[in-house]
Amino acid sequence: MKKWIAAAIVLMVLSICGYVLAGPYLAIQGISSAIEQRDSAALTRHVDFPTLRVNLKAQLNDHLVRKAGADMQSSLLGAVILGVASNITDVSVDTLVTPVGVAAMLQGDGLIKRAVGDTVNGDTWGPPSPARPLADTSGRYDSLSRFTATSQLDDGRQVHFVLSRHGLRWQLTDIQLPLQQAP
Repeated sequence: MKKWIAAAIVLMVLSICGYVLAGPYLAIQGISSAIEQRDSAALTRHVDFPTLRVNLKAQLNDHLVRKAGADMQSSLLGAVILGVASNITDVSVDTLVTPVGVAAMLQGDGLIKRAVGDTVNGDTWGPPSPARPLADTSGRYDSLSRFTATSQLDDGRQVHFVLSRHGLRWQLTDIQLPLQQAP
């Protein structure tokens, strides 16, 4: 009897470890499926929108300041312009990186694809071709609670999708855009 209990406990621990290790791949599959089906509600389960917004704002504002250069940063007019540009960036990210914003982008993408004939059957009234931003990704564990999936763009640049573990769940928490890489 004790052997069965010990075996059941070991099996349960191995199952949980397997689920945690497979978690990032399951989350990427869930994100891909939600995007293909244009289902923002399903996407919400796999994306930590508040953390993603904070990370994208920091990344975009840093890029903006670096592109402006030291001369722009040191002048009073430059500081005002950078402040306004930073506020515009923050509002844009706050608007777009939400379940509703993602749904609107997916809807707009579907309308554009229909307009140019990029549909499943070539008919402008047919369903749009599914978006597949995570189709060819490679991934690696950075730690036990951080996983990075890398996707190659057509021009050779890379986008890194960072997933973080919260308990047993993995969620997208950062998208590292190829802002610093030359095309």
